[in-house]
Amino acid sequence: MKTEEEKKKCHQGLLYDSGEPGLVAERCAAKELCHDYNALRPLQSKERQAIIWRLFGKVGENFSIEPPFWCDYGYNIRCGDNFYMNHGCVILDDTLVEFGDNVFVAPQCGFYCAGHPFDIEQRNACLEYARPIRVGSNVWIGGGVTVLPGVTIGDGCVIGAGSVVVHDIPPYSLAVGNPCRVIRSLKP
Repeated sequence: MKTEEEKKKCHQGLLYDSGEPGLVAERCAAKELCHDYNALRPLQSKERQAIIWRLFGKVGENFSIEPPFWCDYGYNIRCGDNFYMNHGCVILDDTLVEFGDNVFVAPQCGFYCAGHPFDIEQRNACLEYARPIRVGSNVWIGGGVTVLPGVTIGDGCVIGAGSVVVHDIPPYSLAVGNPCRVIRSLKP
């Protein structure tokens, strides 16, 4: 019951106890699946797909996630059709992380829903918060991009390599930098 209470607080954007034993066990189960995924040989694509189907909350048609890949829970991740994520990506999916159709993610990207309070005592007590991340359809995310809690990246965007996305990016934008900012429109 305590686990469900903490999850509810998490999904409401409130501070919750990330050290609650049930949540720790769920993260450990996801890490075990990620470990198994990362240990498979490159030609074991069917076995890799089976693990992602078990791990993710929703998976569309035609997806590929190159190992190594790590996530916190897995079940909060939803990806649409034609999803590709290159090597070395991390998703801290304490709450919803959603990718639309035709999303391409370059290597070494991070999607981090989890945040920590500035208050030292709260932080040391394993309290944290989570905000959902949404990535629209037809999006290309360059190498080494970091997407922080609560960000929405609109349809048709290109996010330049090395960017740190701290605010929403409107649809059909080319955005780059730290902090990431729109430099021009990509409207068709």
